[in-house]
Amino acid sequence: QVQLVESGGGWVQAGASLRLSCAASGLAFSIYSMGWFRQAPGKELEFVAAISRISGSTYYADSVKGRFTISKENAKNSVYLQMSGLNREDTAVYYCAASRRYLSSGLVRVTEYDYWGQGTQVTVSS
Repeated sequence: QVQLVESGGGWVQAGASLRLSCAASGLAFSIYSMGWFRQAPGKELEFVAAISRISGSTYYADSVKGRFTISKENAKNSVYLQMSGLNREDTAVYYCAASRRYLSSGLVRVTEYDYWGQGTQVTVSS
């Protein structure tokens, strides 16, 4: 059974940093591309960042480029999202997801992912 478990969310003030983790089990983690999405109250699920299966290539939404960094540690079956310069617009539930597709296919759409975690709340106050 595949499980993706996010952690590291919390309440922070604007300008702070936060690191989200996602631990995967039940899948051959090294052959999966990984992504982070978020959903703010009353809004649709939004792509944040993705990292490729093997090469470590990354792709970011314009709204987080330069502030967020996604990384993948195959030895620990984990993917991370380092967030800095947080602002109120970053408040959302953050989800990690796993995809058997290559990053070159885009990986910005929800439908491109095969497995999802339950999410972790990030709240940024000004």
